[in-house]
Amino acid sequence: MASALNPPRVPKPRGVLPSHYYESFLEKKGPCDRDYKKFWAGLQGLTIYFYNSNRDFQHVEKLNLGAFVKLRDEVPRGSSWDPGTHFSLVLSNQEIKFKVESLESREMWKGFILTMVELRIPSNLTLLPGHLYMMAEALAKEEARRALETPSCFLKVSRLEAHLLLERYPECGNLLLRPSGDGTDGVSVTTRQKAHVVRHYKVKREGAKFVIDVEEPFSCASLDAVVNYFVTHTNRALVPFLPDEDYEKVLGYLEADKENGETVWVATSALGPGGPKPPSASLPLSSQDKLPLLPPLPPPPNQEENYVTPIGDAPAADYENQDVPSPSQPVIQKPKKLTKVQAKLPRPPVAPKPGRSPSSPIPVPSDGLADVTAELQKKLQRRRALEH
Repeated sequence: MASALNPPRVPKPRGVLPSHYYESFLEKKGPCDRDYKKFWAGLQGLTIYFYNSNRDFQHVEKLNLGAFVKLRDEVPRGSSWDPGTHFSLVLSNQEIKFKVESLESREMWKGFILTMVELRIPSNLTLLPGHLYMMAEALAKEEARRALETPSCFLKVSRLEAHLLLERYPECGNLLLRPSGDGTDGVSVTTRQKAHVVRHYKVKREGAKFVIDVEEPFSCASLDAVVNYFVTHTNRALVPFLPDEDYEKVLGYLEADKENGETVWVATSALGPGGPKPPSASLPLSSQDKLPLLPPLPPPPNQEENYVTPIGDAPAADYENQDVPSPSQPVIQKPKKLTKVQAKLPRPPVAPKPGRSPSSPIPVPSDGLADVTAELQKKLQRRRALEH
């Protein structure tokens, strides 16, 4: 009974395996890889998708062929002959090395890559008629797909914006398509060479065709064919502009310029290692009212200028160990010293020594008589008379 209550198991829907023009096992080694890593790879358009197995429908890596430069056969390291299982894909920004199972697989990969990049079947490879027929079918499908697809290097920008994009991001490419400035259905091609020369080309729309307005007008079935014309006729000196889809590496923000009002992008790395300083938090009005108002401190005197002591300052001390009064405390004037010394009390009478006449006067220091008053002198003389 318990098993009857359980709902029947329904198989999970499996993803549809992607379709590729060509697919097989492929070992890849990038610039940062130490050794080859094996993938199930498939070519679709200008992209090579890499899977962990041939039963997966979600790729783990992908490689864009928009910056294609050339294909080159590789000889394994430490060997003097080519076994036909190694080749290298040279892009404008990197070089990827591949290893396949056989010479036939290598020629097939090279042929399909050149067909997608150049939109023509290569004639300098060792291929069988059946292989050439497979590439012709893939070429027809790719041309039909690109006729309905806008190239990745087509950007809805103005003439000036296209100029700035190619100037600021040369690593992304040097050729882009943009809408025509005359308001028609045509497009314009903007290129920038290494000599900092920017050129603009007009492409007219005539029905389903695109005609490149050059000395000898060239008709293309799609915009992608227009891009391919400029790439192939310049010996691949022109590379389609592909915006970098990676995550940003620099943190920044938009800030309005106070002088001209324009909005500019400010990167925090340009403000110093600590980044931008946070704005100081202002206190509310109620809290600021409660704070005591302190007088502003005077600026420090300039050592190069003559410093004048303010009038209200306290006088300097006469001695090094004398306390200097604080400017905030009142200055108390000390009493001046007396210029004259007060009179000293007279000494008590002294008995005359033996051998000395009582009538002889007592010697008094001359310096002490100068300080004795006239009244004291009279009393002293009277007292001497009574003694005699």
